[in-house]
Amino acid sequence: MSGRWSGERRARAALTFICEAGKPDLAQLVRQQGAEEVWQSLLASQEQGAWPKRARRLEIDQLLAAAERCGARLIMPGDGEWPERLDGLDHVEPLNGMAGSPIALWAVGPRDLGELCQSRLPAVAIVGARAATHYGCDSANELAAQLAGQFPVISGGAYGIDAAAHRGALSVGGPTVAVMAGGLDGWYPRGNSRLLDQIAGECVVVTEIPPGIRPTRQGFLARNRLIAALSGGTLVVEAAARSGALNTASWSLRLGRPLMAVPGPINSALSESPHRLIRDHEAALVADANDAGALLTPVGEHVELPGVKAVRELDGLDPELAAVREAMPSRGDIDLDSLSVASGRSAAQCAAALIRLDMRGLVQQTGPQHWRIRRPRHPAGAPAGG
Repeated sequence: MSGRWSGERRARAALTFICEAGKPDLAQLVRQQGAEEVWQSLLASQEQGAWPKRARRLEIDQLLAAAERCGARLIMPGDGEWPERLDGLDHVEPLNGMAGSPIALWAVGPRDLGELCQSRLPAVAIVGARAATHYGCDSANELAAQLAGQFPVISGGAYGIDAAAHRGALSVGGPTVAVMAGGLDGWYPRGNSRLLDQIAGECVVVTEIPPGIRPTRQGFLARNRLIAALSGGTLVVEAAARSGALNTASWSLRLGRPLMAVPGPINSALSESPHRLIRDHEAALVADANDAGALLTPVGEHVELPGVKAVRELDGLDPELAAVREAMPSRGDIDLDSLSVASGRSAAQCAAALIRLDMRGLVQQTGPQHWRIRRPRHPAGAPAGG
């Protein structure tokens, strides 16, 4: 292996395999003794505990080779790419037996994780139900699209709200970070492989789990604390009474970061948790991206979100034009005949409306008689080398 895998870096890579994520006693031990000494102690131990057994079983060169095959790099404290926000995990009370900053992170993708998470304007975590409703997915998608030009979007790569948030950020060329509960040599869930490939190709995917390890329940809980710690605040969009999103919300509160929630229909079970968080004054109510931006922005500063301004311009739109645009899907395109059915207007009326909407920059033609909603694109920065 190359020199970059020597000493402390090799030891931290080994410890991500040997020890479960989120163990506060391990984090403290590494801070006190250093990763190399902890690893060597486990190798020399004759005890039959899980950690010494794994240490003796580990072929470190095979682990590092697996990381190189999937393009994963190791990020550790002291590296320029290490997000200092993670250090807050060393100063909070444990939750579900977990606490402490990660020993190291594995990452794949061209963007610099530290740069995304430590910029003047922080990243925002957008989390929620996997079995989300159309309302929830549309809300997460729209909020992420509006926020991503100023606030990088962090989520967990799962179905539902997570995927909608990632797609919203990507749709406007904004940065997004996917935090995984397993190794980077295989995507989970498989159904989101194309999305995760895109994030890894344009932004960054990160985990504290080494290649070769599949997600577990404990891995998901450990992942949730990273989502909260990497962000400057967490936004919950739909969550049932027992939800992983609530675990992320609890970490955000422990870290003293803003917690936000989007209200939903009163007859939806997925509105129960966001409404409770708002009612109990644990989360701030977010009705649009400006609400979230105000909570995330440093005191005394103001951030203009171009996407929000454009949405408000629709308030004065001709009702016929608004009806046609509102009948269009938030993602993907629609053909003229389908739009006619969805809007209750004739194909000729829709075609005339689409031309006027296109002139205003509110829709765009994607092919013969196919159209999609156009969102304002705003500078999100060119991908940084990594």
